[in-house]
Amino acid sequence: MPGGSNSGETETPPVTVERTGWLASNQLREASGLQASFGRDGDFFLHNDEGKPRIFAIDSSGADLGQIIIVPAKNRDWEDLASIPVEGGRWLVAGDIGDNQARRKYIKLYFTEEPKTGKNDRYTGEQDLKHWLELTYPDGPRDCEAMAYDPVGEQLLLLSKRDKPPRLYAVDIETALSRKQAELKFLGTISVLRPPALIDHARFGGRTDFISQPTGLDISADGSEAVILTYRSLYRFQRQQGEDWLDAMQRTPTEVIVPSAPQNEAVTYSIDGKSIYVTTENLPAPVFRIQFTE
Repeated sequence: MPGGSNSGETETPPVTVERTGWLASNQLREASGLQASFGRDGDFFLHNDEGKPRIFAIDSSGADLGQIIIVPAKNRDWEDLASIPVEGGRWLVAGDIGDNQARRKYIKLYFTEEPKTGKNDRYTGEQDLKHWLELTYPDGPRDCEAMAYDPVGEQLLLLSKRDKPPRLYAVDIETALSRKQAELKFLGTISVLRPPALIDHARFGGRTDFISQPTGLDISADGSEAVILTYRSLYRFQRQQGEDWLDAMQRTPTEVIVPSAPQNEAVTYSIDGKSIYVTTENLPAPVFRIQFTE
């Protein structure tokens, strides 16, 4: 499938987009967060945005590799998933950060060890919660569906959804792992995501006003590039030496029109940074692999 480009341009980005499969588990009806496994090459973790506090596992084709229940935890509105380094391995961070009405007094992050397979190479059973963190915004509640770990700045970044333009926040990992309550730091706004165009109405109809809102965020394992996902597009940013992500995200990114899917909300880099995977809420849910050729 071809990639798209910015409205009004004829040049196609140097990218390939292919469907690698479909989410096989009928329990993954609201896939909202996706993270490549550091411990087992080719596996991916993801979650629904409500229901039981479960981490599902798939491969790049969407095959069902099992699930782990995190205890004690609650899934009020899990919207994104990240991986952070800790002494002795990696932890997953489930972001209970959704807030459609911007009314929550605080949002919450849940930390657990990256799951490992058991019998028959499947992920099963329960897993203990290692840590949790309640976060507040310095400027009042926000809806947020996009969270990623920045390995260079050693911080978790959150990008708000409904603000125009979206607002970027951060909490450093030392604070995140040592405290139970903290306030996010406001970094600035991201104004380069392309607004809806007239042509978008034919595809999105009544949802057109929402198609430029961030629904996912990920940063490559080496910290050199990042992607922001919206319902319509995937935006790729490349960071220069010594630059932070707020500055990098002020430049016009490479935009790819994501193939049609019910509600694209989950995105991750492969561990080697060569591929980007995207999937969607609602079934049937395709899995797409996006690869930039330069």
